[in-house]
Parts: sequence; structure tokens; C-alpha cells
Amino acid sequence: MSLYTDYLNEIETRKGQGLHPKPIDDGALVAELIAQIKDAGNEHRADSLNFFIYNTLPGTTSAAGVKAAFLKDIILGTETVAEITPEFAFELLSHMKGGPSVDVLLDLALGDDAAVAATAAGVLKTQVFLYEADTDRLAAAYKAGNAVAKDILESYAKAEFFTALPEIDEEIKVITYIAAEGDISTDLLSPGNQAHSRADRELHGKCMITPEAQAEIQALQAKHPEARVMLIAEKGTMGVGSSRMSGVNNVALWTGKQASPYVPFVNIAPIVAGTNGISPIFLTTVGVTGGIGIDLKNWVKKLDADGKPVLDANGDPVLEQAYSVETGKVLTINTKTKKLYDADGTELVDIASSLTPQKVEFIKAGGSYAVVFGKKLQTFAAETLGQELKSAYAASKEVSVEGQGLTAVEKIFNANARGVTPGKVLHAGSDVRVRVNVVGSQDTTGPMTAQELEAMAATVISPSVDVGYQSGCHTASVWDQKAQANIPRLMAFMNKFGLITARDPKGEYHSMTDVIHKVLNDITVSDWDIIIGGDSHTRMSKGVAFGADSGTVALALATGEATMPIPQSVKVTFKGEMADWMDFRDVVHATQAQMLKQHGDNVFQGRIIEVHIGTLLADQAFTFTDWTAEMKAKASICISNDETLIGSLELAKSRIQIMIDKGMDNEAGLLAGLIAKADQRIADIKSGAKPALTPDADAKYFAEVVVDLDQIVEPMIADPDVNNIDVSKRYTHDTIRPVSYYGGEKKVDLGFVGSCMVHKGDMKIVAQMLKNLEKTAGKVEFKAPLVVAAPTYNIIDELKAEGDWEILEKYSGFEFDDLKPKAKARTEYENILYLERPGCNLCMGNQEKAEKGDTVLATSTRLFQGRVVEDSAEKKGESLLASTPVVVLSAILGRTPNLDEYKAAVEGIDLTKFAPPKEIPGTARSVHF
Repeated sequence: MSLYTDYLNEIETRKGQGLHPKPIDDGALVAELIAQIKDAGNEHRADSLNFFIYNTLPGTTSAAGVKAAFLKDIILGTETVAEITPEFAFELLSHMKGGPSVDVLLDLALGDDAAVAATAAGVLKTQVFLYEADTDRLAAAYKAGNAVAKDILESYAKAEFFTALPEIDEEIKVITYIAAEGDISTDLLSPGNQAHSRADRELHGKCMITPEAQAEIQALQAKHPEARVMLIAEKGTMGVGSSRMSGVNNVALWTGKQASPYVPFVNIAPIVAGTNGISPIFLTTVGVTGGIGIDLKNWVKKLDADGKPVLDANGDPVLEQAYSVETGKVLTINTKTKKLYDADGTELVDIASSLTPQKVEFIKAGGSYAVVFGKKLQTFAAETLGQELKSAYAASKEVSVEGQGLTAVEKIFNANARGVTPGKVLHAGSDVRVRVNVVGSQDTTGPMTAQELEAMAATVISPSVDVGYQSGCHTASVWDQKAQANIPRLMAFMNKFGLITARDPKGEYHSMTDVIHKVLNDITVSDWDIIIGGDSHTRMSKGVAFGADSGTVALALATGEATMPIPQSVKVTFKGEMADWMDFRDVVHATQAQMLKQHGDNVFQGRIIEVHIGTLLADQAFTFTDWTAEMKAKASICISNDETLIGSLELAKSRIQIMIDKGMDNEAGLLAGLIAKADQRIADIKSGAKPALTPDADAKYFAEVVVDLDQIVEPMIADPDVNNIDVSKRYTHDTIRPVSYYGGEKKVDLGFVGSCMVHKGDMKIVAQMLKNLEKTAGKVEFKAPLVVAAPTYNIIDELKAEGDWEILEKYSGFEFDDLKPKAKARTEYENILYLERPGCNLCMGNQEKAEKGDTVLATSTRLFQGRVVEDSAEKKGESLLASTPVVVLSAILGRTPNLDEYKAAVEGIDLTKFAPPKEIPGTARSVHF
């Protein structure tokens, strides 16, 4: 009774929070429930029965295993429960999504009782989450002459688990709800500071937008019970910033449909929309849940008599409303005509891109997982029966343009495509399955990835994945009770699943809280790799990397595959020469500014940025690729010179070896395998057998951007422009200003050097600036706090060996101690240097924050409202983004510098430099790696 008593106590605690009982994943607790169900006179019997039926998690949780075994006993008659007939027991098994439930169904279907076998077979025909152990049993039984196995396989070969599902509704009534004006960050839907609760779906749902917004949504639902609430980003893009499954889960929880009556708080089919559509990563996540994402196009550029955009005083296009989607409007989605209509039947916009054949299948199946597994299951059945595969699904879209060359991403997709027409060359617009080489799970979305793996009944990483990595960087700053409760359990799960884990569940190696993107950048050892990571900044400088939600990460880990369209590409090249006093971060900001000036619109959004950056090693190049998430690009690819790529691979090998030396490799030797793969890639480059990846000369691009380095004459700052009169233009990354704009007068309350945007060179710049200023001023005095967090432990070790760490320690008023990690987040800062533990720190916003209302100048990527700094009652918090030298100098001055102050401060300092690739690549390597 002890576990049940504890559960009752937890229920009382949750009642005080306005929450229902937490769904059960513990098999030992389910065993206690069963004991009380079997005891007819037990005072807790009725509640235990209710918890068993309606509150036990499915998949491969230990709770599901115990539940499935008991249901099997009821079906076989060895146990009798009046409220659970054998028929009802079969229904419950049908909602348990694989793992133990499929194991039980196979036992029954292949058993001796013909009537039971027939019923079990009928249920199995509706299931898709079968793995090799399950399909091997079916194949063996079929080959042994089992008629039931043959019947099941024949059903699978026809994909009746999909074809028997009802078609999607022709008309879907929606009621509009404007969540915000401008780009909607996923922080609004799932705040980073609530990351600890993401796996507790009901509790996490409480944090979506505001309680007031939740009440307004419920009021709309009560007033319009026939309609579904459509969440809208007015004058903006929905779901920018992060790849949060939790954001989509929250939207589905409040506006979607329950996936199963026997699984609480798992909802599907949300409908979201934006004036400028949906962020690519967020749209993928919507597909995971069988939802609909709509590009409204309800605001358009005002044109003059010559058809040119009318500009406002700031040089931005003036927008005109094409039609209204104000909160409370009833609209109709027609899935046949693929259009959105007003209440009176007036056509508003074509939404065919929201209802492609593939997306309609996701809606019909209740999510993309079921389609992915269904395709594999149908293929298996056809092969086992020796039949020709007649796919029940929409064919992969294969776009091939005769005589047209390939971009870099098209080459990578062609090399990794699966299930496509042999020998056919695919171009952008094709929709294909591809092999995934590297998969990364981060620690605040990891608990949800673990849940998704359990829900889809996966137990081990796919053998086709080169390596999977579970990070610890997003919870590195503060080892509080929430982290202590979640992280060890996560690491144990992922370690058992077959990933390399940042923290050792056995405690045998030093915890590595290195920023996940830096680690993934090192363990990617081929420019032809495809990488999937649980974070929008999964943007490697080798291969092509896609940020993804926790569910897509789980699918990639379980299957070794992903399905997506081949995106269009935008080619970025450089000309001119960097000024001596400029840092490469300024080139990154200038790329965004010059692109907008050249094209008017953000041509990067939803596309691949193919950046010809060949002379920068992977660490430095990552500064560019990382920022492409803020450019709203789908992904990015670095086109590297042979020698530079070899240098990057040698560096990656050395860092992988350090991981091996620490004891982080697993029994499968995944890390050792990466070194061997890197060696082979280096040999292929040196021999000329396979040079560094380059696009074809006749490749076709959506657009081209030429960045003129000569135009970058002063440091650039990305400004959230928090007081812009146009709300839709606040907190975007499109406002790039020169430092002179601020006149050396903008007060800075805190500086932050850290996040995935910095590399070893940035840490050296901090040290060099302190040494230089010490020589001229005698001692450095900080007029604002400066928080410094190296991205990796390797960098710290190298800085110590090279003498740079000593000067940082000299000026630090706080230095992290892994033996005594902080147990509480800092809320107030002194005007000193803080040396923080490697990890995300302030950039993530889930643990550390600046003081409310602060003006923060950071090397980070995040300037969204409330992310790094929240508003105070008196002042809006603002997070401006700049290069390391600008941030350091601003913290020392307590304000933004003028150009002369900046030039004097960086004179003689080895800033991160870049020169456009020449026809014959040079062999010189920068010290900045």
C-alpha cells in the first residue's frame, strides 16, 4: 500500500495546484492497483479501477507492461474483473501503442484458442508500432504455416491499419484567437523557465500564454462548440525560436482533441496560423500531432502606382490588411478545395501547402509517427508474403529537372535518400525519407523525447544511426531540486537506450555540461551527414542539420530516418575585406542586414542557407550557421575548402578522443566508430576520391546574397527594438544597427559572453581585452556585471594550458565549482566578472536570468521577450546581441561604446577574422579553434 498511499498524497498536493492525478508510469504502483481491484471489499477498489483504466501510460513504460499482463489474464479467463470484460480488455490493449501490449496481442493471436486468436488478430490489424522482435515473430509463425499470422500479414500488406481509418472532415469550422501580434516565439507557448515541467503535460499546460488567455480560449470554445480554436500570430510567424514539442502539446491541450479516452492530457490535431506562416521546425512538430499549420497571408505590402512597395519612415514596407482574422471570427477550412473561407463563404486564401497529400495523411492517422511506422510495416508484410508492394500512402514526391545541377543540400539528400526511384536525381521540392547519421537530444526536451520513445514502444537506438548524444547543457547552471529529480533519470534512460550521455548514470566520469551544439558539431565527422537535434540551433558547420521537436528526435533515434521535403537554397557568398577592428560576429549580423536590403523580404525563411565560407574552421563557421536559426532558415550548409575541412575533422577527432578518454564511449563503441569514419573522410579528401562537398556550377537557387565586407565598418548590434510603435516589429532579429546608432550612451546593465555562438577565440578575446586594459588603466573596473560561460570544458582546459584562464580568474568574483554546483539561480548581480560553468546559462532562460528590466548586451542568440530578461514594472527588459569585444567593453563602461573607444580597446587583439575563399585555397589556419 505504500506506493498507493504516496500516490494519494501526491494527488492531494496536485489538487491544491488545480491539477488532476498525474498519469502513472510506474509498474509497481500498477501492481498495487491490481491487488486492490482484485480485492472486492477494498475501500480503494473503485479509484484503483479508474486509475488502471484511464490513468496508466501506454507504450514501454513499466506501468504498461504490468497493465498488459493483467489484461492478458482477463482475456484468458485466469482473472475476472466484472468491470473489465475480455472485449473491453482487448479495447484497452488496442490503445496502448505497442511494446508490451503488442507482445501480449501476439501471444494471444498465435496461441491455441481460436476465438481469442481471431479477436487478437483483429486488434493487431489496427496496430502500427511494431518493431523487429514483433515482426520477426509474425514472419516465423507465417513460415511455420500459421493461418492467423498469414491473415495479419495480408492485412498489413494492404495497410488496412491506415485505409480503414475514417477520411478527414471535408469542412472544419474554426474560431480565431490572436495569441499575439508579430512573431510568436515558442517561449510564449512553453516558457523556458518552466522547462522542468514539460513531461507533466497538465502542469506544463498551465504556463501557455497567460491564465487570462486560457480563459478566453475556453470562453470561445463554450460559445462555439462546433468550431476548433485556431491560434494565430497576427502580422508575424508562428512558433519561431525553438523546436518545442511542449509548445505544440500545450496548444493541443487547450485547443486540440484527446488522442485516446484512456490516456489523459495527450491531445492531438491543433490548428495554428500566422500572417507569415509557421516556423519550419514548429510546422514539423504540428505534423507530429496531426495538426494543421496555415499561412494566412492576411497582411500584404501596400504598393504604389508603379507596383513598388510603399515604405514607412524607417524604410520598412507598409502593410495592408487583406482580410481580418480578429479574435472570435468563425472561418471554415475546406480540405477538399484546400481553401480558407469566411463565414459567408467568401474565399480568403489558398491553403494547399497546408494540406499536401502527406500532411493529409498525418491528419488522418493522428500524427506523422503512425504514417512512418505504417509505411515500414506495409513494406515488411509485402516482402514477407512475397508480394509486390502497393503502397497505400501518397508516393514520395520526386522532383527532377533534367539538365539542372545540384545544390549542396540536394546532393546530401540524394546521397541519403531511401525508398526513391533508383537512379533518379532529386531536386528541391522532392519529399523523401532520408537516413539520419547523428541525433542529439537536449536535457530540457529530453524527458519528452524519452516519453515519446516509450509511447512508440522503442527500446534501443537504430543501428543505422552513427551516434546519438544526450546533453546536459540546458540545466548546467543550477543543480536545483528540479534538475536533480529529472536529469539522472533522463541520463539513465538514454544511456540504456544506447546514446552517449553527458552525465554518467553510474557516476564514473566527470559530468560534461558542454553546449550540445558544440558537441554535435564535433561528433559530426562528414560533410555529407544529416543531423537531427532537439533544439532549433542544431546547425552544424559540417553536413546539414535540422532542429527538431522532441518527437521527431525520438523518431530519428528509433528508426534512423526522417521524412521531409528537400528545401530550396539561398546562396551566400562574400566579397571585399574585413576591417582590422571588426569581428566575424559582425559579418554574421551584416549578412542579415544586407540580405534584407538586397531583397526586401527575408529570402532565408524556410530555406537552406548555403554559405560559401570555406576558409573558416568548424568552430568559427558555427557562429554563422548557428545564427541562421534567427534568420528563420530551415538549415544551413557550409561550403568548405579541402584543407579547412581536414583541419576541422582533425579537431573533431581530438575532441572525440577526449570523450573516449573520459570513459564516455558505450559498449557499441559509437565514439570510436566516429574516429574511424573521420579518418576515412580525411583519406578520401586527400586522395581526391571525394573532395569537400561543393554544389554544381549549374545548380539553381531561390536567391543569391553577396555580402560586401567593405561595407562593414563598425560593430553591428541586433536590437529587439522593444519600444517600436509597431508591435509586430519588436523582438525580431531583423533590426540590425551599427554601434554608432547608440551614440555611446545606451546604458548596459549586464554583459553576457557565452552560449553556442562563441568559441575558444571569444574566450581568448575576453582575456586579451582584460590584459590590454590592465596595461593602460592599471586595473579593470566593471561598471556592469559580466557573465562569462565557456561553451565546453575542452576550451577551459586549453585556456588554462595557454595562460588565458589565469587573467579571467584574476578578475572573477565568482568561479564555478563542479564539486559544489549552485543549488539556486542567481537573482542579483554585482559589478564583477562571473566565470560560470560550461553550458547555455543566460541564453536558455530556464534557470539563470538577468534582473528584471535590465538592458543586457550578449553574444547569445535570444532576444525574445522574457527569455534572457523579463520586464519589470518600471521598464521593459531588453536583450541586445553583439560581438564579444563589444559586450566586454560595454560591461566595463556600463554603456555601449562609441566607435573610437571600441577601436582603441581592440587594437592589437586577435579578433575572429574571415577572408572570402580564393580560387586556390590557402592552408593557413586561424588560432581561433
